[in-house]
Amino acid sequence: MSQATPKAHQQAGNLWSSRMAFILAAVGSAVGLGNIWKFPYITGENGGGAFVLIYLACIALVGIPVLIAEVMVGRRGGQSPVASMRELTTAEGTAKGWRLIGWNGIIASFLVLSFYSVIGGWALAYVGKIASGVFTGADAATIGGAFEGMLASTGDLLLWHSIFMAVVVLIVGRGIRSGMEKAINTLMPLLFVLLFIMVGYATTTGKFGEAVSFMFSPDFSKLTTEGVLKALGHAAFTLSIGIGVMMAYGSYLPQKVNIARTAMTIAFMDTGVALLAGLAIFPLVFANGLEPGAGPGLIFVTLPLAFGQMTGGVLFGTLFFGLLLVAALTSAISMLEPVVEWLEEHKGISRAKSAFFGGLAIWLVGIGTVLSFNVWSDIHPLGFLPYFEGKTLFDLLDFLVSSLMMPLGGLAIALFVGWAMQRQGLDDEIGLKGAVYSAFMFVLRYLTPAGIAVVFLYNLL
Repeated sequence: MSQATPKAHQQAGNLWSSRMAFILAAVGSAVGLGNIWKFPYITGENGGGAFVLIYLACIALVGIPVLIAEVMVGRRGGQSPVASMRELTTAEGTAKGWRLIGWNGIIASFLVLSFYSVIGGWALAYVGKIASGVFTGADAATIGGAFEGMLASTGDLLLWHSIFMAVVVLIVGRGIRSGMEKAINTLMPLLFVLLFIMVGYATTTGKFGEAVSFMFSPDFSKLTTEGVLKALGHAAFTLSIGIGVMMAYGSYLPQKVNIARTAMTIAFMDTGVALLAGLAIFPLVFANGLEPGAGPGLIFVTLPLAFGQMTGGVLFGTLFFGLLLVAALTSAISMLEPVVEWLEEHKGISRAKSAFFGGLAIWLVGIGTVLSFNVWSDIHPLGFLPYFEGKTLFDLLDFLVSSLMMPLGGLAIALFVGWAMQRQGLDDEIGLKGAVYSAFMFVLRYLTPAGIAVVFLYNLL
C-alpha cells in the first residue's frame, strides 16, 4: 500500500455512508465518560443550574467553533491528521510548524486511550459486579472497600483493561463501514435507549422534581470563578476536540455534508446526553440522601450504594453501568482511529494489522496506569518538582494530555483556520454564508482562542 494521495479517502470512496452515520460516530466520540461521569459531579460541585447555563454558553463560543474547524481541516485534507496538515500547509503556503497540529493529535489520542481504556475497564467490571447483586443492601464502607480493592488488584485491572482494549481493536480493525459504523449504529441507539430508561426510572424516586430544580434553577451565588473556568474547560474538550479525533473522522466525511449544521447537531446531542445523565443520576442521589458533589466517587461508590438500597436496583444498576460502558467504547473507538489511519498511510500495512499493533502499543503504555493505582502508587516520577509532588504516572499522563496537549491542539486549530488559512472558499467548505459566516470567523479568531488560553493558563497556574 503506497502512501496516501491528497483526499485519498474521498477518491477511494472510503467514507461514512451518510451524514447521520458521521453524526452518530462523532456523538459517540464526544459522549464518553466525561458526559456520564464527570459532567454530573462537576455540576453538583458547582451549584447546579448556574453552572449549566455557563457551560452551554461556553459550548457555543468555544466547543462548536473548534469542532467545525477541525472537521473542515480533516475533510479538506482527506487523510490522517499528520498527512492532512502536511497537505494543507503546502497548499496554503503556510509555515511548516503548523504540521505539529497533526502530530499533537496522534500522540494525544494515543496517550488518552492508554489510560481511558483502564477506566473503561472499571465500567466493564462494574456491569458484572452490579448484576451479581454483590452491592445489594451493602453499606458505604463495603462498597467503598470494593472499589479500593479493585484498584489495588493489579491482576483485575489488567484483565479488564485487556478485554476493553481488545474489543476496541476488533471493531476498528474491521474498517469504517464494516467495523466502526456498524458498531456505532448499534451502540449509539442502545446508549440512548438505556439513558431514557434510566431517566424514566429516576422519575419514580420521588426526587425527580428536586433534581430538575437543582440542574435548571440558576443560583449564581453558588457559582465561583473556579466553577466558571471548569465550565469553560469542560465545554472546550467534551466534544473530543484538540486530539485529532474529529480531524480523522472528518477525513471520511462526504463533500456534500454541511459541516456547520452537522457540528451543531453533534454539540446539541452531546450536551443533551450530559443533561439527561444528570437527570438520571441526581434523583437517585437525592432519594438516598447522598451528596451530589461527591466527585469521581459519585459513579463507582455513591451510585452503587443507591442502587443497592433500591427496589429493582440490580436491574437498573446493571443498565446504568451498561450505559457507561457503551459510552466508553464509542469514545475509545474514535481515539484509536487517528493512530490506525496514520499507520495505514505511513507504514503501508493493512487496517487490521494497524489496529492490532497500534492497540498493542496503547495497551502496553496503559499498564503504567494500571500499576499507578497499586504497585507504583508511591512512585512519583516528577515528585522533586513542587507542582508535581505526589503525582503518579497516571496523574502525569492525565495532566500532559488534559492540561497541555488538548488545549494547545484546540488553540492551534482555531488559529490555523482563523488566521493562517486563506479565507476564500472557507464559507462554502464550512457551510455558512454572509453575516453568519463573518460572526463565526470573529468568534473563531478572537473569542475561542481567548477562552482556550484562559483554560490553559488556569490548568497550569
